Amino acid sequence: MATTYAKINPDILGWARERAQLSISVLAGKLGVNEKKVEAWESGEKRLTFRQAQQYAAKTHVPFGYLYLKRPPVEELPLPDLRTVGSQRPVRPSAELIEMVQIVLRRQEWYAEYLRDQGAERNERVGHFTTQSGVRAVVEDMRGALQVPPLQTRGTWEDYFRLLVQRIEEAGVLVMRESFVGHHTRPLSVQEFRGFAIADPLAPVIFINQADAPKARLFTLIHELAHVWIGQTGISDASPATKRGEEVFCNAVAAEFLVPAEEFERQWRDLDNWRQNLPDLEAHFRVSTWVLARRALTLNKISADEYHRYVRELQEEYRNREKESIPMSYYQTRKGKISQTFSKALLSEALSGRVLFRDAARLLGLKPSQLAKYARELGV
Repeated sequence: MATTYAKINPDILGWARERAQLSISVLAGKLGVNEKKVEAWESGEKRLTFRQAQQYAAKTHVPFGYLYLKRPPVEELPLPDLRTVGSQRPVRPSAELIEMVQIVLRRQEWYAEYLRDQGAERNERVGHFTTQSGVRAVVEDMRGALQVPPLQTRGTWEDYFRLLVQRIEEAGVLVMRESFVGHHTRPLSVQEFRGFAIADPLAPVIFINQADAPKARLFTLIHELAHVWIGQTGISDASPATKRGEEVFCNAVAAEFLVPAEEFERQWRDLDNWRQNLPDLEAHFRVSTWVLARRALTLNKISADEYHRYVRELQEEYRNREKESIPMSYYQTRKGKISQTFSKALLSEALSGRVLFRDAARLLGLKPSQLAKYARELGV
């Protein structure tokens, strides 16, 4: 039987590989071929069989039909890009970031339609303020809406994080978290982004990059909530060095919400080793040491070098713990990652027959056979 070759455009192959941020050697390993073969395919010297082309598309995470295009498609983020790398905007978003945004947008669109069917009105908190409103005004309104005091008096920062997620959802804002797209082999990059907000007036959403160290997620959560309060949709890296007006403002709101400046000044001690402040501050404010180090930076208690050195140590510590920890199954992590408000609404509609199990499973990232078990877990 004659070999059937795919009549694809070899110029697309290199684009697909680079889009997936794979080197030739890494892709060759995934495909089970040598590097010279991949180079020959991309140069057009050799052709791929239909089966090889399908595998190439699968390993580079592009639709198979893309390989037949005359030129690479122009892919843009479907949300405003508020990130900075130094003083420059990132040149090309990764395939994982684009796909994650698309997944969350599909969930958000479904939930917005569900709320419309329920006769819900717009969430008055979305866009209630602007960057001209002042940091304190936004912080006080957020605290009032979430019913949390300026200082927590009980629990750990982990407890505070869980409480804030619960209160934010009760305020009508969905909170979603993921560390990879579909499979652990496609992780989200913390260097690329920390979170994003969809400031929809009916169904606002906060997304947190779960690949980030846990101690950093608390700041991201409130930073993105500030975006909802000022009605600014966008993808953030929450960089302390950003010059973008809305990012600077949301950073300031998150810092003041979590660690009020006046109280921090009263608690701070000028020590030879500034890190000796952290245990007492953590016990007092009930926030993570990452957040405290960031507050120390913004209030000029430590230098940028001291802050970044500490952050790098925390990130390395988290990576090492991840290697040592026992991985949980994909299903076991669903409850903590997908908004429970969203999940309960979708599962209720699926179990009542108003939404196909197939469609509900796709939105939740589960198999149809797992929906009933997940519903029991959530008490639906």
